[in-house]
Amino acid sequence: MAESFGSDPERYDRTRPRYPDALVQRITASSPGRDVLDVGLGTGIVARQFHAAGCTVLGVEPDSRMVEWARQRGLEVEVATFEAWEPAGRTFDAVVSGQTWHWVDPVIGAAKAAEVLRPGGRVAVFWNVEQPPPELATAVAAIYRRMMPDSPLARQWAASGSDGYSVLADRAADGMRQAGAFGTPERWRFDWERSYTRDEWLDVLPTQGCLTRIPPARLAEVLAEIGAAVDAIGGGFTAGYTTTAVTAIRASTA
Repeated sequence: MAESFGSDPERYDRTRPRYPDALVQRITASSPGRDVLDVGLGTGIVARQFHAAGCTVLGVEPDSRMVEWARQRGLEVEVATFEAWEPAGRTFDAVVSGQTWHWVDPVIGAAKAAEVLRPGGRVAVFWNVEQPPPELATAVAAIYRRMMPDSPLARQWAASGSDGYSVLADRAADGMRQAGAFGTPERWRFDWERSYTRDEWLDVLPTQGCLTRIPPARLAEVLAEIGAAVDAIGGGFTAGYTTTAVTAIRASTA
């Protein structure tokens, strides 16, 4: 699944939500400088936000399609998984990862981050968690159970969106502790909202999880059902978002 997101980088970049400016500002303000390594750069959503905050950003991204998209837009990015990437002696003030750290081994990734961080540097990994209105979540879960019974999507939509990401955050924090090079991991939380029309929401869904891998004809059928569910609640909705971050400072003695 990790290799499926680059199938449509234009849609991915256009529709995926950005991250709160307050998160970017808090990371940059608490890092010793402005040299940032973006793990899992993708199309450059995170990197552009840090560029706008005055940072120099290098990305690491395993999907060559995403890399090509990002390079065409002026971003510096190298093709590799983070675990296999060769830093060649380069160091950074912050290592960040938006919506991708769950694809990285949490212990190996934390150790690699410690390797490339300057003393006092910050690692910060974060996820956007969307929470559509409960009536829509219930309807969509039922659609997935009926149309994609072998997919985990029905279970994910039936549960609280934050629960699954809480597990990912726990793994990230445990990895930072096991790496032995960081201070105590912290959790940061930012709550915000975004409104969607029916068409805007249907534009986002093909970039998410299992929907990136199903045949186009079947995808069209699933989206038609979900579109009808959005129409049933008025043709649009406001989604609540929580941005969850796990972050730690590299100890100066590491």
